[in-house]
Amino acid sequence: MVRDAWNFTAVPFEGTLTPVAFCCGQPQEEVLARLEWLFRERQRFGLITGASGVGKSHLATMAVRRLGGLGAEAVLLSLSGVPEGEWLDLLLTRLPLDRASCNEPLSAWQKLENRLRENRLMERPTVLVVDDLDRAPPDALAGLTRLIGSPEPRFAWTLVVGTATPPADLPAGLRDRTSLRIELDPWSEADVAHFLATSLVRVGGDPAIFSPAAMATISRFTGGQPRLVCRLAHLALAAAAGEGQSCVSAATVERVWLTLTPAAGHADASDLRSDSAHQLPAGPPRSRVRPVRRLFE
Repeated sequence: MVRDAWNFTAVPFEGTLTPVAFCCGQPQEEVLARLEWLFRERQRFGLITGASGVGKSHLATMAVRRLGGLGAEAVLLSLSGVPEGEWLDLLLTRLPLDRASCNEPLSAWQKLENRLRENRLMERPTVLVVDDLDRAPPDALAGLTRLIGSPEPRFAWTLVVGTATPPADLPAGLRDRTSLRIELDPWSEADVAHFLATSLVRVGGDPAIFSPAAMATISRFTGGQPRLVCRLAHLALAAAAGEGQSCVSAATVERVWLTLTPAAGHADASDLRSDSAHQLPAGPPRSRVRPVRRLFE
């Protein structure tokens, strides 16, 4: 419905984790820059934390692409729902082992060690991006702790990057060996506006479909959480198309939000009735993200 009503070539806010749908706002760029620092400084473990819906999983997919572009063998493994005893086999399926290596009568851990040793001899770093670390089975946490803490040279060029939703009850061995804990902040109002505009342009739409007040309203109601921004923007487009509107107004966004979250959204929406009737009140001050290169020069 949304695609046909607005003559889009694709759905602009589909909420997938594909690279084309990724929007690198200031928080995402800061996290990726810090991961690059960990990679270049040969650190062993970095932890990305953030609230549910802030975009950690999507960022993890892009971290694999970014660090892989720097010459690493980078792989992604999500540990959410993985039964105990299976994480290492899943990891090996993501590493490009040849047929002979796969069929060797060795344990899974020995196969992993051999691959890491091979990469080390080729002077090729290995990056393991582990999503949902807070939902990992105990044996996976123990294995990653062993991998990060081992002094053996074969592990020296291996960087593990984990994502977790706080409060994450991670083992002391992981917490103590965290080289850098990186907080992924929600989008600012400018980031939300940029995401909406670029997503519309990507599918052949007019970035002015959302009025400035509508963009500000989406940012305010969602708190800048990418998952909610995507969902609210998509439903607001559908509502505006159903009503035959030529653009999405702040009032339309408000009605959709009240339908989604009637209890939580009512108080927040009471100050806004149209694009021009009210000025959006200033929200709580957001912490500024300092440029990473100033922190680590």
